[in-house]
Amino acid sequence: MIDEVVMLRHGRTQYNLEHRLQGQIDVPLDIVGQWQADQTGFALASRFYWAKVNHLAEHPELIAQPGFGAAERTDVRQWQQAPAASRRMAVVSSDLFRARQTAHAFADVLGLEVRVDARLRERSFGQWEGLTREEIKEQDAEAYASWKHHTGGETRYGVESRAQVGERGAAAVCDLIADPAINGEGAGRHDPVTLMLVGHGSWITATIANLLGLDPNGMNALGGLRNASWCRLKVRHTVNGQPVDTPYFELDEYNKTPAVADSADWENGPSDLRGAGMLDWRPVIW
Repeated sequence: MIDEVVMLRHGRTQYNLEHRLQGQIDVPLDIVGQWQADQTGFALASRFYWAKVNHLAEHPELIAQPGFGAAERTDVRQWQQAPAASRRMAVVSSDLFRARQTAHAFADVLGLEVRVDARLRERSFGQWEGLTREEIKEQDAEAYASWKHHTGGETRYGVESRAQVGERGAAAVCDLIADPAINGEGAGRHDPVTLMLVGHGSWITATIANLLGLDPNGMNALGGLRNASWCRLKVRHTVNGQPVDTPYFELDEYNKTPAVADSADWENGPSDLRGAGMLDWRPVIW
């Protein structure tokens, strides 16, 4: 049974650096984004190391064994009997490449499979995809101002509304939680499962807002997410000991980054990754 959901945003891309709306345009991580994804991946792999123990316990053929003539074989029962093996993890990523890169930076360390699901795609920005805010403002200052103030003017350009994104995301999360192939119930299992979802900033914030019953257009409901940051929600399947048809969600962590983000320039990366002429990342100015 899935009792925890972690949502991880992808690392930085060139579009992020240039403040271009990516939406569902498929672009890769840049060198700093790969560094961010790796740093977060290492931190989360350390935190969730039990997922590797569980995976090896279920697939003992993957446990390294010494060659002929060794004094003894690796005892696979140590993995199978370890308390850490009692919990599983399922990793599901948006099908956009930047999210898949970020998912593999985490999952590959633990030996976990990455499933792909297009329902985790970023908010569609319609005709505005690929544009900067300056270009949008020049094109239609009224619609830009309405978007800025969360009054929906962007939808006239085919932009998916915040409410629509949140509904799409929440439906996907609830479907995945109920999916027997992911929660293990199809195989008759009832062990606890952490669901790791790797996706995009606007999708994550809108989805969490919907799951918590917040106004998707509320100006201060949830802040924006840094690249390669994560959020964590508890999933409640009972209330006062009684099962419920629809799970309840509690937000435990939001916009968390690894410790290195507090001591390094997280948005621009270390100096030895920055080639000549690379732009400096700047905060978004409306």
